Amino acid sequence: MATGSNPVFNGKNFRAQTRGGNYSQGGVAQGAPESMSAQQLQDMYNGPSAGPTDTGRMTFDDVIVKTLACLGMVLVGAAIPAFIVPQFATVLMIVGVVGGLVLGLVNAFKREPVPALILAYAGLEGLFLGALTMFLEAQFPNIALQAIIGTLSVFGVTLLLFRSGKVRATPKAMKFFMIAIIGYGVFSLVNMGLMIFGGVSDPWGIRGMDIPGTNIPFGVVIGLFAIGLAAFSLIIDFTSISAGVKNGAPRRYSWTAAFGLTVTLVWLYVEILRLLAIIRGND
Repeated sequence: MATGSNPVFNGKNFRAQTRGGNYSQGGVAQGAPESMSAQQLQDMYNGPSAGPTDTGRMTFDDVIVKTLACLGMVLVGAAIPAFIVPQFATVLMIVGVVGGLVLGLVNAFKREPVPALILAYAGLEGLFLGALTMFLEAQFPNIALQAIIGTLSVFGVTLLLFRSGKVRATPKAMKFFMIAIIGYGVFSLVNMGLMIFGGVSDPWGIRGMDIPGTNIPFGVVIGLFAIGLAAFSLIIDFTSISAGVKNGAPRRYSWTAAFGLTVTLVWLYVEILRLLAIIRGND
């Protein structure tokens, strides 16, 4: 199983559960009492096979429902800045960034998933996304709708490619991905430092500067590259979730899977939103 992009799926507990289930074939829990009577054994044999729900294992339906719950909380949080004056919206965005980062780290490295903390993370990310989107929407009308459509389109295409088997998180691809994600992380930190300390005048930093000899901002190329990274991160997420379901991970880890998908989707939406803002601001 390929993991590595999303720390949510790299936790020891989740990886241990996706390497093998806790149930024997036929849905009978290992370690069942050996002192059962012949009639009890016959009744078990004649009864229907236990499904994942009966044995408390994670299913794709569980992951979908919990992911929708997380995305619902993101939407609730995103709606709040719309009813707040701009000054307070800025504060909410800062609260969302800091709170989301803290809870994101807590959830990523927690031994067991805690639904309340995961939903709280989603709500805080919603505050950040809502405030950021509101500011950009004021400058570029309909950018929010474009970013949402773009995010859903990338997610849908990525899921179809994964289900078709045409795109897989192979060990070789993972090596290139890890190098790329580290490089992108270093660039983002350097760019942020230049923006904070006045090293560049453009509000997007190096991203807003034109490529020499052209009128194309660096941010367009970098943005497309980042969206590609986020899309491949989704492939890795799907691979981890599929392994968890196949190997019978406990149902509670469907919250971990939902959290991991939410993290990646938030990242994807931000990258698409920023790319659109840079393109429209350069018109």
